[in-house]
Amino acid sequence: MTLIQTYFYKVALRVAPRVLTAFLILCMGALAAIAQPEASATARMDARQITVGDQVRLFLEVSNKPATGRVEWATIPDTFNKLEIVERGKIDTLKAGDVITYKQRLVLTGFDSGLFKVPSFVFPVFGTAGDPYTIQSDSFELLVQTVAVDTTQQFKPIKEIMYVPASWLDYLWYIFGAIVLLVLIIAGVVYYLRRPKPVVIVPEGPKETLQEHTLRLLAELEAQQLWQKQQVKEYYVALTDIVRNYLEARFNTAVMELTTDELLYKVQMHRELQPYYDLLSGILHTADLAKFAKAQPLPQEHTEAIDKARQLVERSKPAIVTTTPTEKTI
Repeated sequence: MTLIQTYFYKVALRVAPRVLTAFLILCMGALAAIAQPEASATARMDARQITVGDQVRLFLEVSNKPATGRVEWATIPDTFNKLEIVERGKIDTLKAGDVITYKQRLVLTGFDSGLFKVPSFVFPVFGTAGDPYTIQSDSFELLVQTVAVDTTQQFKPIKEIMYVPASWLDYLWYIFGAIVLLVLIIAGVVYYLRRPKPVVIVPEGPKETLQEHTLRLLAELEAQQLWQKQQVKEYYVALTDIVRNYLEARFNTAVMELTTDELLYKVQMHRELQPYYDLLSGILHTADLAKFAKAQPLPQEHTEAIDKARQLVERSKPAIVTTTPTEKTI
């Protein structure tokens, strides 16, 4: 081996490990980019230090592609690390292309001084393909300070209560207002007793059909905006009661005392109820998660549940059969 060959051999021995290391780093970066989840969670605060009793806002934001999976909102306690949540904003939804972003505002406060940690919150993600995984928001440190007191100044004593002498003239307007109010009340009572009472005949309106009655109850439930007021359990209790009462009246079968599994099994065995199995399954399973598992369905799941109830009522209307008289042959 010549001197030049020896030189290039030593250079190759030094450079090869570095080239291999760089290649492995590039491969790992490419794999990380490929395996990057479709959902992401972020958080931000509008202040990092407050005075005892003051408030700070925490903004949570989760982005997800519904085509790749479903995100459940994090379970956030009312109190953590000596910090309290005094207000929870509703979960807003913003859609941009195939990505849906969910946002919520939390108002925090603290009544103890010190440096406290706002933890990261965990959001479960159930992908359409592959195992479920979780995403987390950022965590922060919040400094809660006491009110500065100048200890060099002398403490001043508490002053005694000062009493101001009063006269009847101070209450003149109150006396006048009471007299006027008494006169108006007496005049109103006399007029009410002496006026002729007309006989009001209330005509009977057209009777509601079962479907019209059920759709009206669903519209009234939607107008109450229970889930928007964080009353998710009450919303699904009322929704499932409306659906079960409709099934009993429409198909003449007892379902109020059945569990979800018992009801769905009965639907599979019932010839008239079989076509509505998927609608009932979607409503009841979402309701069970909210009522018993204390899950937090997304806003679109709330609206889908009541929409499925309307579809059930509309599709199960009894068919109206009309017959045309046939001409008689002479």
